[in-house]
Amino acid sequence: MGILYSEPICQAAYQNDFGQVWRWVKEDSSYANVQDGFNGDTPLICACRRGHVRIVSFLLRRNANVNLKNQTKQNEALVRMLLDAGVEVNATDCYGCTALHYACEMKNQSLIPLLLEARADPTIKNKHGESSLDIARRLKFSQIELMLRKAL
Repeated sequence: MGILYSEPICQAAYQNDFGQVWRWVKEDSSYANVQDGFNGDTPLICACRRGHVRIVSFLLRRNANVNLKNQTKQNEALVRMLLDAGVEVNATDCYGCTALHYACEMKNQSLIPLLLEARADPTIKNKHGESSLDIARRLKFSQIELMLRKAL
């Protein structure tokens, strides 16, 4: 099924329902930048997650803000809860990525220290042979790279 969003336009963008996205934005152009209450995703982020090019193009033509970020304080609280519950901080998904890989990709400077404090390993390589440290270098996130180096 995928992700469920509290904002109908976000759900429509995620599910590639162009007609619904069009109706919401036609009703009120500010819907192009609405942020989901749970994780802060915008319709643009939702469409990008699934590669829905037509919706992305439409939202960009309707002045969707490409600089809105989906990092909310809820993410930090959820990560703290999981860490406190004893989650394996270095567990990998089907791509070989850890939470630290994703935090680096998202340039999430509030989660990275939490994960490192819980002993997240910045040297674990994903299926593309890339570590969290490699990601920080590739994306030129110098502050994150410094945090990761200090953890070694």
